[in-house]
Amino acid sequence: MSIHIAAKNGEIAEAILLPGDPLRAQFIAETYLENAKRYNDVRNMFGFTGTYKGKPVSVQGTGMGIPSISIYTHELFRDYGVKRAIRIGTAGAIQKTVKLRDMVLAQSACTDSAANRFRFGGRDYAPTASWKLLKAAWEAAAAKGWEPAVGSVVSTDIFYSGDEWKLWAEYGCLAMEMETAELYTVAAKFGREALGILTISDSLVSGETTGAAERQSAFTRMMEVALETAVS
Repeated sequence: MSIHIAAKNGEIAEAILLPGDPLRAQFIAETYLENAKRYNDVRNMFGFTGTYKGKPVSVQGTGMGIPSISIYTHELFRDYGVKRAIRIGTAGAIQKTVKLRDMVLAQSACTDSAANRFRFGGRDYAPTASWKLLKAAWEAAAAKGWEPAVGSVVSTDIFYSGDEWKLWAEYGCLAMEMETAELYTVAAKFGREALGILTISDSLVSGETTGAAERQSAFTRMMEVALETAVS
């Protein structure tokens, strides 16, 4: 057991999906995994392990923001031997070409967080996805006839950040979210594979948005692509 995860050794698979919302973790476990068992409910941050296409897969809620996902990924990599971690979450589009409910594969993640400035003594670090997982996710989506957007996203510490998104958009970033940069950084530290697969839940360009219920359980395309990638 670690501080924030109550699993025993062997109860977490080497491949794991990481939704921010613990209820999305529960939905995935109940909908897609066979013989799923809950291994964690500490702070109601649910974690489950089952099988998908005969292979062990876990799903663990991480909460919102860089500090929260940092805790869970650190413990998963250090204490439980997780080798590939795939974030599945929502994001806000900052390009006209990225529409509501589109899927985004985060090739890299910019950030306004001070976390990496602290880590690297003011130096800039470039959090980047695992090429192997990125390729596998693209191929899994293409096999289903889906074409995700691929590019840089922005992991922000401030949800209500006014017009800051316009500067990131000017430099080609696709969407704003709150966790991927930290996932990629912690995975790099431990020599593990990581990828962020996102669904556009709102658009800062058009002002369109989706409801809470849809964000929790209706964005199933990214879940299916993530599961195919996890067992590839």
